[in-house]
Amino acid sequence: MKKAGFYTLGCKVNQYETEAMAELFKERGYEIRDFNDINDVYVINTCSVTNMGDRKSRQIIRRAKKTNPNAIVAVTGCYAQTAPEEVLSIEGVNIVIGTQDRKRIVKLVEDLKAESCVNHVTDIMKVHEFEELNIKEYTDRTRAFIKIQEGCSQFCSYCIIPYARGPVRSRPYDEVLTEVKRLAANGFKEIILVGIHVASYGRDLDNMSLERLIMAVDKIEGVERIRLSSIEPMTLDKSFIDSVRASKKLCHHFHISLQSGCDETLKRMNRKYTTAEFKAIVDGLREAFDDVAITTDIMVGFPGETDEEFRKTVEFVNEISFADAHVFQYSRRRGTPAAKRPDQISPQIKEERSKVIIELTRKNRDAFLGRFLGKEMRVLFEQRASDGTFEGKTDNYITIHAPTDEELKDKFRTVLLERIENGIVIGKITD
Repeated sequence: MKKAGFYTLGCKVNQYETEAMAELFKERGYEIRDFNDINDVYVINTCSVTNMGDRKSRQIIRRAKKTNPNAIVAVTGCYAQTAPEEVLSIEGVNIVIGTQDRKRIVKLVEDLKAESCVNHVTDIMKVHEFEELNIKEYTDRTRAFIKIQEGCSQFCSYCIIPYARGPVRSRPYDEVLTEVKRLAANGFKEIILVGIHVASYGRDLDNMSLERLIMAVDKIEGVERIRLSSIEPMTLDKSFIDSVRASKKLCHHFHISLQSGCDETLKRMNRKYTTAEFKAIVDGLREAFDDVAITTDIMVGFPGETDEEFRKTVEFVNEISFADAHVFQYSRRRGTPAAKRPDQISPQIKEERSKVIIELTRKNRDAFLGRFLGKEMRVLFEQRASDGTFEGKTDNYITIHAPTDEELKDKFRTVLLERIENGIVIGKITD
């Protein structure tokens, strides 16, 4: 039996796609092994959101070939799509596939001639149909990701993803529901709807929208939670909230990408909203769901960001008081408009600004968590934590650790939230 190992860098969409590709190899008779084992095939699903993603991808590729010099190394994902010749030039790479034709990966690998190097990347900007990659079962997961959408047409000035993933393509409604039903029948209680730009779901389909899909999933027996991956703010308007408010299963957690709290910076980023519009969305969500967790992404050091613009971001982030935030420094991406700007910010200033926002985020996070201390909440437990407690999450994405000898993977329990330790809430199981 041939052996295959997989390595995923980047987002939840990549995680989904890796699981789907692993199933294709398994169906063909391959044994799926740890990536660090000696395998016959290594598949690296790359990321290109930042320069660090590119660098990490190259390191993993070299590691695979060092582990087994005779193995076939297949590289897919965003880095492979945007720089195929660069990837193919890395010693040991046999085939580059990109972000399309992953459903044919097993055949493409098996058709390779000895010691060949093949660039199989297609022009993603000409692709207009959703590539179906199904997952029948997940391994070692409590929550199941379901990819419902591909591509992005936003073209933010700093982002390479539209060039890596192509135009918006939505997965057919019936196919999404079929996969949800199958996963629910296999015992998955929480479904996470993911995509490159989830908010665009349905725009290329007749009479379809994200909210309609959510309400359809809400009716599927066995599904107890529906969670959304990162979503653009302007999707979450009054019409959307009114449509999904009746859902008994939609988690009260929305990861809304802010990027900057300064209108001038947002305009240079080619973001499609103002801070006033963003705040109105947040206010609407908090009015609709009193326990809602709103998390975000914040970029510091975007080209031209002055001290005054950064000050506005700090004030806005403090005003909104996010439940948590992913803070990152602007990374120059070749081929994007922002990369060509002459007013790049120094690494030292980026680092200083990052520290300020991270510290503010920690303060706001603890304030949010503090609201729930002394309350009982339902927790879906996932795994045994390193400290011996069991770890799980609430509906609004609070990470809980609870002492117990019981095996709680995939089980719901009521927990009394008692104290905060490093962003995690320690609680006591009460049922």
